[in-house]
Amino acid sequence: MTTNTKSSTTEVWAAGAIFFAGVLLLLAGAAQAAIGLVALFNDTFYVVGQKWVFQFDITAWGWIHLGLGALLIVVGIFVLRGALWSSIVGIIIAGLSALANFIWLPYFPVWAILVIALDVLIIWALASHRTSIHLMDN
Repeated sequence: MTTNTKSSTTEVWAAGAIFFAGVLLLLAGAAQAAIGLVALFNDTFYVVGQKWVFQFDITAWGWIHLGLGALLIVVGIFVLRGALWSSIVGIIIAGLSALANFIWLPYFPVWAILVIALDVLIIWALASHRTSIHLMDN
């Protein structure tokens, strides 16, 4: 009887973590897409005050962010649908997004930090989901 209660608690935890991760993937994807669209339509909006090691054309950054945003949204949809591969792909895409936004910090630090925080939460939620599923097998 105790094992059944533990199993149902783990299942609830896993379902909550995966739903949380899916919603965060959609939010991070929307934020990335918004950053990318602003960079594409108004390339004078982002201004760098100092010289940094990583400097790219704003239009190139716009396409990078738009592409990452689209990937995050697609993976978020598959995470919410319960696709098995989506957790691992979501962790990889969120890691790439965090790296891109770290390099993007000089252009718009507030949004970059916000998206990095979302990416870290996504990685945590997807990793804890995988752990919860593994615990259910025992």
